[in-house]
Amino acid sequence: MDLPQLDDYRSIFLNDTHLLDVRAPVEFIQGAFPTSENFPLLNDKEREAIGLKYKQMGQNRAIELGHELIQGDTKQQRISHWVNFIQQYPQGLLYCFRGGMRSKISQQWLYETSGVIYPRVKGGYKAMRRFLINELDISTQQIQPIMLGGRTGIGKTILLNKLSQKIDLEGLFHHRGSVFGKHVTPQPSQINIENNLSISLLKLRNKNISQIVFEDEAPNIGSRQIPEVLFNKLQQAPIIQLEVSIEERMDITFQEYIIDALAEHQQFYGDETGFIKWSEQLTEAIDKIQRRLGGVRHKQLKALLLSAINKQRETGYIQQHKDWINSLLVDYYDPMYDYQFSKKTKRVVFKGSQNEVLEFLSDRFAISQDIRSN
Repeated sequence: MDLPQLDDYRSIFLNDTHLLDVRAPVEFIQGAFPTSENFPLLNDKEREAIGLKYKQMGQNRAIELGHELIQGDTKQQRISHWVNFIQQYPQGLLYCFRGGMRSKISQQWLYETSGVIYPRVKGGYKAMRRFLINELDISTQQIQPIMLGGRTGIGKTILLNKLSQKIDLEGLFHHRGSVFGKHVTPQPSQINIENNLSISLLKLRNKNISQIVFEDEAPNIGSRQIPEVLFNKLQQAPIIQLEVSIEERMDITFQEYIIDALAEHQQFYGDETGFIKWSEQLTEAIDKIQRRLGGVRHKQLKALLLSAINKQRETGYIQQHKDWINSLLVDYYDPMYDYQFSKKTKRVVFKGSQNEVLEFLSDRFAISQDIRSN
């Protein structure tokens, strides 16, 4: 029986179609899609052994080895994972790397075991990945980006998340954008970020939205890069500069670096270990900027940080963190921002508070607030 293949990649991503990825775990880790789950036909060692056999003795012997390795309880266990998946997502699809032997075998075994005809993706992961790379180029050509700028801790992400027409790069990159911006869990792979970014832009284009607000970012966010084609486009876009008081910036930074980051660590590791890991992350971040701070300022700032951590550990008092946060913003981030922003001043079309920026975006670009954020 010739089981069905589908290749409407646009619909797959616009409809958030659930995807059964039967590639080996090592392939899945390198790159996948937001709605995909990995239940492999072959594990990493089996894939490696079969690949070696293919090189040495050809396809037929490699297939024979595959059937020798995957039989009995092993085969039934893997099929049961697939059956559970299709029971959860009966409208989904399965894929391997190129839409070839692995997805055909998985599809056939599923049909023989359950009677379910579950379509596979024609061309597999490789074709879907190529589609998203091409769409990212098309999106970049068609969008009209608007950049939201402003000093560190000014609340750009807070404002961005109030908008209906935006791309939250820091959200996609799973990083807050500064040396202090790591989350407990690692960033997605570069490939996953590019895939997710392309899908997000494709969905906006599908709604005929071309004017999109981005936060003004460096080319790297954490250890990942904004795709060059998009970054170059963003460097030509008009900038709206958000302005708030240093007191408000301290409060926002305090909330992110102290309250939210500590809660994230403690939820992940438990209270005591979470506190230790969070403290270590802060001190490591301070040490990473030692060269730019200079020896004296680094020593002073680190002393303020360690004093605040000790005070918090001993008494639970956390407001002392604002001492080093104030120094970090004024003595480190602001001079760096002033230097970098001096090259962009000609692109600035508006400056104002959060409410003023929201009003300007509405009046000038017809960008409304996202009702879900209110």
